Order: sequence, then C-alpha cells, then structure tokens
Amino acid sequence: MSFDPIVASGPRSALPHARPGERILSVGDFLVLDFGCKVNGYCSDMTRTLVIGEPEEKHLLIYDLVLEAQLRSLEAIAPGKTGVEIDTIARNIISEAGYGEYFGHGLGHSLGLEVHESPRLSKLDQTVLQPGMIVTVEPGVYLPDFGGVRIEDLVLVTEDGYEVLSSTFKELYVVR
Repeated sequence: MSFDPIVASGPRSALPHARPGERILSVGDFLVLDFGCKVNGYCSDMTRTLVIGEPEEKHLLIYDLVLEAQLRSLEAIAPGKTGVEIDTIARNIISEAGYGEYFGHGLGHSLGLEVHESPRLSKLDQTVLQPGMIVTVEPGVYLPDFGGVRIEDLVLVTEDGYEVLSSTFKELYVVR
C-alpha cells in the first residue's frame, strides 16, 4: 500500500484524513474510500465516495458539485499551466456554489516514490506543469455533522493535455 487507507462514513467522512473507527455504517451515510498501492516502488492514490441507502437531495447536490469541480479541473490540465491555475478552477466552482469554506485542502499533489510530492495543485504552487508529471486531482466538500465527498484520480500530464490513469467509474455509487 502507498499509505494507510482512509475509510470514513457519516460525519467522519467530513474529515479529509480520517482513520477507520468503530462506527457502524448507516443508511444516509457518505462513505469515503481513499487508497493506493505501490507498483515497482511507485505510489498510486485514488478516492471514491459512495452513499449508503437512497441518496437525499443534499447528497446529490454535494456529490455533483465535487464531480463538476473535478471534471472541469481535469479539462484544464496541460503543460504550461500552474498548480494554482488548476486549483483555482475547482475552488471557484465550489465557492460559487456557497461551499468554499468546506474545501480546506489543495486540489492535488504529485506522487512517485512518495505518495505526496511536489509540485502541488494548490493556492500557493506556481510550478509549471510539464509532460510526464503525475498529479492527483481531488476536490472535496466536507460538511461537519453531515459528511464529505472527495473524488480523486491519478493524472498524467501529456504533451497536449492529460490522461486519467484511474479507471474506476465516477458516478455516485449507491449501496442498497
């Protein structure tokens, strides 16, 4: 494994770096799963969020907002862009929807031999993206006492844009 997995449900899913606990999964919970493995010494990282039981309107609103922020950020990844430029896209989408204060981490990070490397997709990183760089794109909205959503993919910066290396679906998965 690249790191200890994050498995968090219900209100604990609003903690971006939650550790597994004794809480029993309940209908109405978001379930955040963040995990990665090492292959030939190189790290991977991916997050998906599920909902247990029939999603309420608030579940769908938050999930769709995070998905939109992720997809629009992905579309902008290309050589010559900076981490702050890509981060700003997701941050603006989430802020314009009224949830800016609930997105408290950077949009992503590079990884390789370590799971968190530079450059980062963040408010502070002016590094120019170059072909061959690998970054995560992982916007999130974390609502205390309700739950959180994060959708994270591993992305290769290519000569003319990007390639998503994660192959798992992004639609909200409902556990019934």
